[in-house]
Amino acid sequence: MFKRSFGMKERNGNKPAKITKRSFGRDGSQGGVKRKLLESMEVTAPATRTPLSPTAPIVTIAVGPGTRLFAAHEEILNKSPVFAQRCREAYFTTGALGKRLSLPHEDPETFSHVLEYLYKDDYTPALLKGKTGTYYVDGATADVANAAPYSSTTSMKHQKNELADRATLFHTVTGATILRDTAVYCAAQAYQLPALQKLALRKQGLQVGIDVGTILRSMRFAYTHTPDSDSRLRAHFLALIVRARKTFKRSGTMQAEMSKGGPMFFDLFVALCNHLDDVEAASTTPKTV
Repeated sequence: MFKRSFGMKERNGNKPAKITKRSFGRDGSQGGVKRKLLESMEVTAPATRTPLSPTAPIVTIAVGPGTRLFAAHEEILNKSPVFAQRCREAYFTTGALGKRLSLPHEDPETFSHVLEYLYKDDYTPALLKGKTGTYYVDGATADVANAAPYSSTTSMKHQKNELADRATLFHTVTGATILRDTAVYCAAQAYQLPALQKLALRKQGLQVGIDVGTILRSMRFAYTHTPDSDSRLRAHFLALIVRARKTFKRSGTMQAEMSKGGPMFFDLFVALCNHLDDVEAASTTPKTV
């Protein structure tokens, strides 16, 4: 036989054109099936910091009312006890290959942040550390991150407005715009990811320039999607309102939300009483030289 019976030569030399080789999976088809599956997904699996097995099974997740499709490695999803249990249950219904999970009551954008965290131990926008040791979210300079909430600098106000827009998302399930970190915190609560809860709470504490309506909608969302025993996210909202009480007491949005009622306003009343008790105690305590 001839080795290069169909080789084509270049015009200016005798060098034959390089013939590219196609690669396949070990079984000749599984690699191609996985590749096509990932390409067909609307969102593919993010890059991971930890090495994955080349034969790691892929799980398809249908998220939200519109069934937006995600693809993720099963060993990454197993970091969440909830997803690990769901994958084990899917094994008995669909087998080892072609596992599919359904999350119809989850917001796709929120889930994309959860999935990004499972791969990278962080989610967009990233948490960065400045030269002075202070933390801020990606996209904000250290000056903006450390500035007062209502700075008079025009450029700083503009950047704060941009950060406030980035700090929110439209939650497709509830149909409201809320804080991104609040949605991630509640999702982490549901999927039993305490480290993600801590990260989301830390990022939310760095947000500036958020309007009253967004804060109150996010607070109501947090009270709906966290247990009564939660003492972190709920306390964060209560402390925020107490600190900015001069702004909230003049807000018509605050008045409208209070007319709707809810347990969060009794907690707010208790927080205000505790604040007054602390002020009274500080004023009556004799000063020592």
